[in-house]
Amino acid sequence: MGKQEDFVLRALEERDVRFVRLWFTDVLGFLKSVAVAPAELEGAFDEGIGFDGSAIEGFARVYEADMLLMPDPSTFQILPWRTDGPATARMFCDIMMPDGSPSYADPRYVLKRTLAKAAEKGFTFYTHPEIEFYLFKDTPQAGVDPVPVDRSGFFDHTAQSHGSDFRREAITMLEAMGISVEFSHHEGGPGQQEIDLRYADALSTADNIMTFRTVIREVALNQGIWASFMPKPFTTHPGSGMHTHVSLFEGDQNAFYEAGAEYQLSQTGRRFIAGVLKHAPEISVVTNQWVNSYKRMMFGGEAPSYVCWGHNNRSAMVRVPMYKPLKGASTRVELRTLDPACNPYLAYAAVLAAGMKGIEEGYELPREAEDDVWSLTERERMSLGIDPLPKTLNEAIEIAESSELLAETLGENVFDFFLRNKRSEWDAYRGQVSAWERDQMLPVI
Repeated sequence: MGKQEDFVLRALEERDVRFVRLWFTDVLGFLKSVAVAPAELEGAFDEGIGFDGSAIEGFARVYEADMLLMPDPSTFQILPWRTDGPATARMFCDIMMPDGSPSYADPRYVLKRTLAKAAEKGFTFYTHPEIEFYLFKDTPQAGVDPVPVDRSGFFDHTAQSHGSDFRREAITMLEAMGISVEFSHHEGGPGQQEIDLRYADALSTADNIMTFRTVIREVALNQGIWASFMPKPFTTHPGSGMHTHVSLFEGDQNAFYEAGAEYQLSQTGRRFIAGVLKHAPEISVVTNQWVNSYKRMMFGGEAPSYVCWGHNNRSAMVRVPMYKPLKGASTRVELRTLDPACNPYLAYAAVLAAGMKGIEEGYELPREAEDDVWSLTERERMSLGIDPLPKTLNEAIEIAESSELLAETLGENVFDFFLRNKRSEWDAYRGQVSAWERDQMLPVI
């Protein structure tokens, strides 16, 4: 048993931990949890904890249901919101088959596998997400419009603001779990918040996002309100995105930085962007995986609708932020498509695979979009070679179904299950009669 496992076992005793929650994620990005007694943990480190994989979305067919949870001791943390009674801790787990091989249906393994391929080329992938979400006064009820906790706007500082109290408590709890927060503020919509996590390697970031969503909901419930990461909860207010700044490092050197180059962006950085742009439509089903995601993309204010890049251009899908003098390590690329309801393991794997494809194949970066892309006509966009992103989940599915890159990145099991699930979601959605249809048609038809 290694040092990290020994540290965890000592911490259980010293902190009087009575329950350990083993966390893992299904293919759709929903967090799952199995609680074990501390006495079981030493055996779990050696042999894993058995569970029925057929009960979890995307993990196994019924006839190959037995799987193992292998706790990752580096992710051990005490849950700070469980203050009533003995302490409770959590660890993320890798999903293994009974023979000890990784489960190809484990989203965490999909990302690990993609990161390992990049590491073979000498690269480490770093990400920094800006996570937006809404706070509502009550638990959602069918047929009832949600009521935001405030009527504030972008960066507003309001006396006795519910949002600022919420952010203070949430950030305190996140940092108690070892998740560093860089910025927080009120966003553009009523009740809409943004909290930005500090740069970390992509696997740590994906774990942090899963923890973040849990912490935010726990703090909200503790305050008698409701938090939602739905990409577009309102027709008339902005959607919630998860703009993510990404960069590749070779050792301690930023592979995206080149002194004297345009925007200080290296050829590696340019080819990475070219890869993300070229493959954006086919990975859209993963970066924006829900029917509602495309309401944000098509009608969401500053959400990107077209495949293009720009320098400090907030209408572009990919933005190269302003260069900071004497800070070459800060050169990065901002991807503005992702939303906070994605499965972060699969989304980051798909983005990295697309960027790496651009580097390996030597893709040429297309011309920069200097104009406000939303204000251009369709003909103007066509003349500039700016293609649209998928406009619906159905369109995203159809493009993804023929994507070799996505099939290779996700693996056969995840690729097949994920697309079948998305097709089922689309079929269920398109059969629904909406309030808009009734409002428009019942009075006149």
